[in-house]
Amino acid sequence: MNRVVIGVDPHKKSVTFEARDSGEVLCATGSFPTDASGCRLLIRYARQWPDRVWAVEGANGIGRPLAQRLVAAGERVLDVPAKLAARARVFDTGQGRKTDAADAHAIVIVALRDTKLREVSPDAELTVLRLLCDRRDELSRARAQALNRMHRLFLELVPGGAPVKKSAIQYKVLLATVRPHDLAGKMRRRMAAEELADTERLDAKLRAMKAELKAAVLATGSHLMDIHGVGPAGAARILADVGDVARFPSRSHFASWTGTAPIDASSGQQIRHRLSRAGNRKINHVLYMAGFVQLRNDTAGRRYYRRRLADRKTSMEAMRCLRRRLSDVVYRQLVQDATTSARHEAGPGGHSGASVSSSAADLTPVVGSSDQPLPGPANPTLLPPAATNPAGPGTGAVTSSKAFPASP
Repeated sequence: MNRVVIGVDPHKKSVTFEARDSGEVLCATGSFPTDASGCRLLIRYARQWPDRVWAVEGANGIGRPLAQRLVAAGERVLDVPAKLAARARVFDTGQGRKTDAADAHAIVIVALRDTKLREVSPDAELTVLRLLCDRRDELSRARAQALNRMHRLFLELVPGGAPVKKSAIQYKVLLATVRPHDLAGKMRRRMAAEELADTERLDAKLRAMKAELKAAVLATGSHLMDIHGVGPAGAARILADVGDVARFPSRSHFASWTGTAPIDASSGQQIRHRLSRAGNRKINHVLYMAGFVQLRNDTAGRRYYRRRLADRKTSMEAMRCLRRRLSDVVYRQLVQDATTSARHEAGPGGHSGASVSSSAADLTPVVGSSDQPLPGPANPTLLPPAATNPAGPGTGAVTSSKAFPASP
């Protein structure tokens, strides 16, 4: 029996699916509600295909609730990016019309033809890291907004305004020197005091969150924090978003995913590259901040940056080169950590991994002697997911367009 791929277009109140086998033969189409009973009916209906895999659009966005329910039920789920589904819809018949049925069709076609889709992992540790990272980002944004509001108030409280980029302690010292006599000034000072209290409260939460993130990263056995410039928040974000590093066959694929690899824009005899604005922007920001931290100290990253400047590159171009090299360092560390973890799980005969003097464990941006991509893909570091147990066919309120033969 061929494997059946079930493409799902999720929405807030309903999901539309289309099921096709490996030969792209249509098996069934339909729609279910997204409540608990609708999800149970959907899974029960899909059990008529013992060898099945789900393809959910935006498994980290609008499709996350459904994807997590399917994973919790023991189903295998693939994450289909919305951009890939949009491209498949444009090149299909129907003049690119966007309907729920057309979206489900594009999703299942992408899942059938693309073998590099990310599989949604049921790893509880990564889920905890993702939740902590999202919470930390929300607290950081709230702190920045409170500081902006406080700075706006100080522009009217202090003659000539207050310098920018002050910490909560500096604002507290400055606030103690302000003694307005008019009614509006007193109200501004009161609001500034409230914003200061909110900022101090958020600072305390961020410090506690940093300690919790550090403990969570160390619990995974990762050594990303050994890289100069990568802290607990950055390491947790990398682990949470990357998941299984084995889905990147080489460091060049990883750099393309992080948005640090330049895009080839050559034409004829003119060879040029342009900045990539695609990729995971959160990971790109982590590498950007790590590069700036390396520039503040006497590190190999700063020496590499100065060599790029000596090659007549601009400061922005040199920083992009540094980010690209940091992407390679992060990729090597992820591969090493995954390989070490796999060897530890193999039994007492496994090795502990590479030594700290090897190129795989080097924590500087000048690990390799060449800027060119690796000659071949990296070996898989994690085992493939186990096949789901066959179950009997279920029933559901669907519109089946073609019956699929039952398993003998």
